[in-house]
Amino acid sequence: MVTPAARRDAVAHAVESHGMSERRACTTMAVDRSSVRYRSVRPDDAALRARLRELADQRRRFGYRRLHVLLRQEGHALNRKKTQRLYREEGLTVRRRKSRRRIAVARTPIPAPDGPNSRWSLDFVHDQLAMGRRFRVLNIIDDVTKECLVAVADTSLSGKRVVRELEALIARRGKPGVIVSDNGTEFTSTAVLKFTQDHKLDWRYIAPGKPTQNAFAESFQGRMRDECLNEHLFFSMNHARAVIGGWVHDFNTARPHSSLGYLTPSAFAETLRPQRASALRQLESSAPMPVAHGPGARNPHLAIPAAAG
Repeated sequence: MVTPAARRDAVAHAVESHGMSERRACTTMAVDRSSVRYRSVRPDDAALRARLRELADQRRRFGYRRLHVLLRQEGHALNRKKTQRLYREEGLTVRRRKSRRRIAVARTPIPAPDGPNSRWSLDFVHDQLAMGRRFRVLNIIDDVTKECLVAVADTSLSGKRVVRELEALIARRGKPGVIVSDNGTEFTSTAVLKFTQDHKLDWRYIAPGKPTQNAFAESFQGRMRDECLNEHLFFSMNHARAVIGGWVHDFNTARPHSSLGYLTPSAFAETLRPQRASALRQLESSAPMPVAHGPGARNPHLAIPAAAG
């Protein structure tokens, strides 16, 4: 028992559990009664804490010393030790850089989705053709409606390709509130960073080694692998795109989703008030047809071929 708080807890335990008086418990444990009866009069500092979190989110690699300077420049009257205490209590400690370069991750929590288009999740899933050639599928998920908005299968998916698919999707559906992805090289490329700045998008990267922070995409890709990729043998990229496109269409329009009360994602989306009415007026429904296409001709109504493994 070193800290006053620990001593107060010990005295309280002796009084409540063993029926000792406060005086006797303090004498037995050599604790001053004034420290036991002390009640903190420290202010809540809610506004200061909020501003500290905001600055830490804007300056992701700043420690408490530089943040303290910024707070003092804004007119907040506090010393360095108080800034350090609030910084530690808010959990804003900066992770040390490792050998691999990664994009700076925001230290504030990723905003929770609250409506259609409020948050999209992006991730890749891998597979291979019958001949052994590997390919990937870029999936974009609406975290509220659980719709798969885009499923792009190809052997090469660079940062520029990700930008092209996002631009086409935003033109059809409207700009999302937040985009969530991991720290893959495609998502941290110069093309994606420039696209984010030009369109003023709130792109959030999950912490390295924390795939649960992108749980919606991980859950969808588990279903895609279990129900589609592991059930078929792909003989060409056109075959793979057709099978994946057909499965995504079935997922959005026919497959009941347990977390949506066993509605389909498209049916659930119809029950929600759209976030961007102007974007939805350009569509026949709030759930655009998922696209799984290549750089050539695009046909969103491809059926699942019969030649599947």
